[in-house]
Amino acid sequence: MTATDPALTALAQGWCALSLLHGRIEARIERELQRRHGLSVRAYSLLDVLSRQHDGVGGHLQMKQVANAVVLSQSATTRLVTRLEDRGLLSRYLCPTDRRGIYTNVSDTGMELLDRARPTNDGALRAALDEAAEDPELAPLVRAVESLRTAA
Repeated sequence: MTATDPALTALAQGWCALSLLHGRIEARIERELQRRHGLSVRAYSLLDVLSRQHDGVGGHLQMKQVANAVVLSQSATTRLVTRLEDRGLLSRYLCPTDRRGIYTNVSDTGMELLDRARPTNDGALRAALDEAAEDPELAPLVRAVESLRTAA
């Protein structure tokens, strides 16, 4: 392949469209979550991921797993956990079977905030997708996202 290869150009254009769609969605959700709940998209995502933990085998996530789920580095995830813990939205405790492990749970206050923020997140996502569907370049990606949602 060369830099002028049509397949490479199409691939690059597809990536640009996907990046544009992601940016628009994230910006819309960020504005609404910040305005209504004082949460960033990353903080919301972290609370959401941690809220889905359970007490069964493999039910609690290690920090590396949390970082992967919210698409942050481990150090950035740890800083975010600390900020949310300082706000009383999370609590950390030692793993009962491995004293080196530290788990993080969403506090009752964090769950209440997450429950209030979920409709905001979902509404902003829907609005961003509806708006993007009007753009001929982004419409196929919107359909792809919606079909994944339906299949899940």
